[in-house]
Amino acid sequence: MFRPGGEVLDLACGSGRHSRYLAMLGFEVVAVDRDPALFTEPPAGVVLLGADLEGGPWPLAGRHFDAIVVTHYLHRPLLPILVQSLAPGGVLVYETFARGNERFGKPSNPDFLLAPGELLEAVRGKLRVVAYEDLVVTDPRPAAIQRLCARREDSGA
Repeated sequence: MFRPGGEVLDLACGSGRHSRYLAMLGFEVVAVDRDPALFTEPPAGVVLLGADLEGGPWPLAGRHFDAIVVTHYLHRPLLPILVQSLAPGGVLVYETFARGNERFGKPSNPDFLLAPGELLEAVRGKLRVVAYEDLVVTDPRPAAIQRLCARREDSGA
């Protein structure tokens, strides 16, 4: 689904689990986190960037990616920036916690939980939704989540 060998943004990458996997598959990865020290020894094919995604400017202004991956992170002001940062044909894969997660533990603050359909609304009219789920998972631990996979089909302008 991602352009073979393309450039992928792993946003809020943490310890780099997704970045390492994507690099192993032959993608060029830009891994961004506010605490890059969490990601020890990035492999070849991964560029690690420390950036304050919530308090600073968007660190990748003008860059476009073949894919963007975000998991377990939500800062709503970034949603339109992520959509704009996709290259034509680019894919957004987003998974994070949703309302209802408070019954399973953290995060429980509504500010950090997606409202029903919120990911769908964030891409409506901008990306073509390939897959979407709003569900409770049990593995690796019980959690309420939303998952979205969507593709940019226009010129990206």
